[in-house]
Formats: sequence, structure tokens, C-alpha cells
Amino acid sequence: MPAPLLMVLATLLFATMGVCVKLASELYAASEIVMYRGLVGMVLMALMTRRHQMSLRTTVPGMHLWRSISGVAALSLWFYAIGKLPLATAMTLNYMSSVWMALFMLGGAVLLGAQRLDWRLVAAVLLGFVGVALILRPTLDQQQLWHGLAGLLSGMLAALAYLQVTALGRAGEPELRVVF
Repeated sequence: MPAPLLMVLATLLFATMGVCVKLASELYAASEIVMYRGLVGMVLMALMTRRHQMSLRTTVPGMHLWRSISGVAALSLWFYAIGKLPLATAMTLNYMSSVWMALFMLGGAVLLGAQRLDWRLVAAVLLGFVGVALILRPTLDQQQLWHGLAGLLSGMLAALAYLQVTALGRAGEPELRVVF
């Protein structure tokens, strides 16, 4: 299947998951929904690894642990936010992960001793945060601030998980093992 078609399909499936989580959150806690999603994912990935005759044994268990902790925490906070906020707001806050990734990479460059940062990159990252704040300001009332913070934190932790996935790929881990 061509990559653009897979991207459209993935977007459709993530949107569908968001709607299902929103509906399920009326009956179940976010932690339960995360558990059910994890069980379905675990069964599917176990079947795929068995089909490809791949072992789940890894030489970098610490990296997988860090990725799992940040990923599950991000998912839990995201599902919590979906249950408490309007769906579009929760999705937008979680999709801030790309802006968080850019901020982390800029921060990492500074920590690693970058002599100069391109002001355009810094401005673009800051504009990303300002843009989301301007978009969300009218939709968050006082009672939703905590839920909004959970959604924002879910995006930040998702960015950490994505960066860890990249690091696992650089470490030579196969895709099936990283996703599992």
C-alpha cells in the first residue's frame, strides 16, 4: 500500500479511536480504556511478531522501559483529557507533541553546547505554542484548566516517547519490537 494512503488510513484510525475513547469515557476510567487498548495492541503485535518469526528479546531493555513509561503516561493523560474536554480540544493538545519535540531538540542543542541557534527556529517553536494558546483560549473555561493541563502534558510525554522511538531505531531495534 502506498505511504500516502497509509498516512490517511492512520489519521482516520486515530480519529476513530478518539471518538471511541470519548464514548467509552462515559462508562470507564481512562486507566481502564488504556488497559483495553493495550491488550488489543499486545495481542495484535504478538500475532505479528509470531508471523514474522521475530523474538521480543532486546539488547536495550532500559530504552524500551523509558519509551513504555512515557508512552503509557502520555496515553493515560490523553485519554483522561478526551473524557473531560471537548474532543477537538483534547486532540489539539495532544498533537502539540511535534511542537514539544522541536522545543526538546532546541533545548538539547543548547545543552550540548550549540554556539548559535537560528532565531527563526526559536520563533517558529514559540509561535506554535502561541498559536495553540490562541486557538484554545476560548474553549477552556476555569473548570477545565486541570484537564487542559493533562492534555498538554500528554503531548509533552508523547514527544518524549517519539524521541525514544527514534533512539531505539538508531540502536538497531526492529520496528515490530519498538511498537510492541
